Amino acid sequence: MTYDAVILAGGAARRLGGADKPALRVGARPLLDRVLDACRGAGRTVVVGPRRPTARPVHWIREEPPGGGPVAAVDAGLRRTTAPVVLLLSADLPFLTGETVAALVQGLGEAEGVLLTDGDGRDQPLVAAYRAEPLRREVALLAAEHGGLAGLPVRLLTADLKLGRLHHPTASFDCDTWEDITTARARIREHGHVLDEWIAAVKAELGIDLDVDTAALLDLARDAAHGVARPAAPLTTFLVGYAAAQQGGGPEALAAATGKAAALAARWAEEAESTG
Repeated sequence: MTYDAVILAGGAARRLGGADKPALRVGARPLLDRVLDACRGAGRTVVVGPRRPTARPVHWIREEPPGGGPVAAVDAGLRRTTAPVVLLLSADLPFLTGETVAALVQGLGEAEGVLLTDGDGRDQPLVAAYRAEPLRREVALLAAEHGGLAGLPVRLLTADLKLGRLHHPTASFDCDTWEDITTARARIREHGHVLDEWIAAVKAELGIDLDVDTAALLDLARDAAHGVARPAAPLTTFLVGYAAAQQGGGPEALAAATGKAAALAARWAEEAESTG
């Protein structure tokens, strides 16, 4: 389903002492870039807030008045979108993934919106997919009823929408305090997450958009280390990456180079065993 994304990145972050929250780093990547990575499938991505460096191009806009609150920011972002579905996100979601975004968009069905609920079962309207026209309708009604949108809480925006819900305590985790930032930084360094997080950070830093078969590369590194010598592992994986790039890059080129090197490592180990 075609969708645009609107990311709210203009809050005052008072509980963080006024820090530039979207620029705070978790896993060595700004929070805003992590959210942008999760919604890279959007036709158009609009960020509402002060302009900042980002890992990929986006459309920038400010709410009126600046600092006017989330509903005013939603209105500003909606004005720059054209898709029938709008993904509405805050800029402080360190664990949002493309899979969760896809689940939100695909889960709309007959509903006017689908949002995540957090670990306590609370609705998170800024981690949600909405049909654009009902959302625009509610914005217009609120503006008429209140004489403007500044300062209105976002719960008013969704109060009359027909909503579906997905319970996802991890993806809905947001960073409102320094304790939240510390918790997020610690979690990505846990054993079950650290490798994927590191690979994502390296790809972002190098500007690489490539699905990496982590298991295959680790198996290759293990075989090279055990069958040849320990320093062979990093050197072999480097050469595999270089060879894949020489063949135009992409998952197919990487898989082919990995397969050739793995077969070579197996032959090398067999030969060593036969002569040992």
